[in-house]
Amino acid sequence: MTRPFPFWMPRPSKASTAEQGFSPQDHIPHDHHRWSLDVELADLATEDRLAAVGLQMPTPYRQTWAAYQQVGLRLWEDGWTGVVAPSVARPKSLIACVFMTDWPPTGCSPLDARTTAAVPPRPRGMA
Repeated sequence: MTRPFPFWMPRPSKASTAEQGFSPQDHIPHDHHRWSLDVELADLATEDRLAAVGLQMPTPYRQTWAAYQQVGLRLWEDGWTGVVAPSVARPKSLIACVFMTDWPPTGCSPLDARTTAAVPPRPRGMA
């Protein structure tokens, strides 16, 4: 099934680019890929579902990340392939985060890629 939302694939033992202190311009140019996902993702797409695991709607501040990372780690340890959740950058949108230990992740197939040569504009509301 093709998902029409951004998709992040963290390695459980690796910190994200943002956590390492890199900003978007540090990785320009880069390729933006669209993927087909045939995986079962934990559904944390609503405020009620987030609250059920002890989370609030996400905000764009890194001091709030630890709680979300702990829930993600718990889901990964419980055997989930990934999670669908609200986007921090675009609050009316969703993201898919697929937990991976191999490349490409099982059930995930690249559809296409386009090169991003300029830093995209900062989403409104991002600090």
